[in-house]
Amino acid sequence: MTAYKSGDPTTINRLYGRAKGKPLRAGQQALVDTLLPQIAVPAEGPVTAQALFGSDRPLHFEIGFGGGEHMAFRADMLPDHGFIGAEPFLNGVAQALTHVDGDNGAHLPIRNIRIHHGDALEVLARIPDGALSFLYLLHPDPWPKARHAKRRMMNDGPVDLFARKLKPGGEFRFGTDHAIYLRHALMVMTRHTHQFDWLAETPRDFQVRPGGWPETRYESKARNVYGHEVWYFRYRRRADSAPDSQ
Repeated sequence: MTAYKSGDPTTINRLYGRAKGKPLRAGQQALVDTLLPQIAVPAEGPVTAQALFGSDRPLHFEIGFGGGEHMAFRADMLPDHGFIGAEPFLNGVAQALTHVDGDNGAHLPIRNIRIHHGDALEVLARIPDGALSFLYLLHPDPWPKARHAKRRMMNDGPVDLFARKLKPGGEFRFGTDHAIYLRHALMVMTRHTHQFDWLAETPRDFQVRPGGWPETRYESKARNVYGHEVWYFRYRRRADSAPDSQ
């Protein structure tokens, strides 16, 4: 018997944390009012590359993209791929829109990103099984108290959902600078070895940032201001446990 109710983000159906911080600057608010409706994920229907980008292409999904730096970097690096990001924090969405719009003229607008301001799991549920090439969960809220563990995105329910949505050979990337979350995540993933292969052969493989994985301002602050170690995990969706065989 436990003192805490069971569940995880796929069953409690509730978003936790802040929805909005300090007031947006005029330029950010303008992007929320004008650009976001143009690139928002539709509120209903299947979420596919064809529906979002007008063509079949590799599809990436980022859960809780923060300020959107990683998403923008990856999308700019892979212009023929499609990127979907979900973030409930309005200020983060506004910052991501700034990157999409070209960072005030620093570069050309990024055309291959679609954004959902809200619950990532609601959108993920509408993506066809086996459609994603990459799925990212970078520095999620650790909810370090034991009674809040069910709020963590790294739990059995979400990981099962990730496995269903990734194509065989697709990649799940997870990063954290929180030691409690690290231990919890590793414990969870040991229960999903039938679905994922951990792409690590030595400690260096999860202690050093892989190529094509940019350092965000959040990660830099965690390392340089707070002195945290940062860990990087890559998991490949097993081909012998495809969505239609579960």
